[in-house]
Amino acid sequence: MAQICVHALVSGRVQGVWFRHFTREQAQASGLTGWVRNLEDGRVEALLCGEEKAVRHVEAWLSQGPELATVAEVVSEDRPLEEVFTGFEIID
Repeated sequence: MAQICVHALVSGRVQGVWFRHFTREQAQASGLTGWVRNLEDGRVEALLCGEEKAVRHVEAWLSQGPELATVAEVVSEDRPLEEVFTGFEIID
């Protein structure tokens, strides 16, 4: 199966609700690599890389997020698989 990366920007009530932590858990459970981080404007940014089906699963999950989150919008775009990550990290 094809390996892809998706870059996503998530807006709404997504900071201070464990969004990054749960995104990492979802990504690791799906065998993805990449990262997730908070942005200064209140959004969460993520890069999800791995098998296409798994990436699409976590991408869809971003629209819901964890229980305390209120996701207003997810803007995502496919990216070429340029970097090879060894795991999925929360970055600052």
